[in-house]
Amino acid sequence: MTLTTRQQSIKDEFMRVRNTWAPQWESILRNDCEFLHAYLNLSAVPLRHNHLEDKVKEFIYIALNASSTHLFAPGIQMHLKMAVDFGATREELMEVLELTSTVGIHASNVAMPILAEVLHEEGLRQPEGPADSRRQALKQRFTEVQGYWDPIWDQTLELDPDFFDAYLEFSSVPWKNGALEPKVKELVLCALDVAATHLYKPGIKIHMRNALRHGATAGEIMETIEIASVIGIHGALIASPMLEDAIAAAQDA
Repeated sequence: MTLTTRQQSIKDEFMRVRNTWAPQWESILRNDCEFLHAYLNLSAVPLRHNHLEDKVKEFIYIALNASSTHLFAPGIQMHLKMAVDFGATREELMEVLELTSTVGIHASNVAMPILAEVLHEEGLRQPEGPADSRRQALKQRFTEVQGYWDPIWDQTLELDPDFFDAYLEFSSVPWKNGALEPKVKELVLCALDVAATHLYKPGIKIHMRNALRHGATAGEIMETIEIASVIGIHGALIASPMLEDAIAAAQDA
């Protein structure tokens, strides 16, 4: 299909601003080029403000796409390539993926307090006494490695210190490797929590505060949020080629 002058102009602008193109974008361009242009303007805001360096922007995109709450494979592949083009190392990118893999613990963060509450209501919860030496040591080690403590971890530590210990070891790997500076780690974690497919409010506040304490600016955090705010386009990216196929099949019937 030959593009109109307007469609070609939008495609050229998209490739110049976003430095990428794919068949899915071509499909949206054919179906509604003004919608694509509006998306381009929205997605370009953090690219124009430029508070974050280019490869860090790509780290945020990778985390959002690779999160278990989203798993948009085309985006993972595209942004890994772009991150490498911007100079990211294997170690940095692996650390982003390791941080992304910790998102599953939010099941425990949400459910353990509820379990503690239900056990209390049913008369099955043991009275809380002073924390034993193992739990105290785990709490101290978590604080030293992760750089913070929040009451959100209290019930997990109380109800199953073995699980907490194993998670501490798992989540500590990217903090011990140190390929990424702490500020960047916290921005990645913030992006995971703020994503529309997750919206984990306690973690958003924790990691915003941690990022600020590690030297992040308000502009860098805002840019992280802006990058996270456009993943809704993936619905159109997947569905637009299917729409074209459905129309073509109906016309051939």
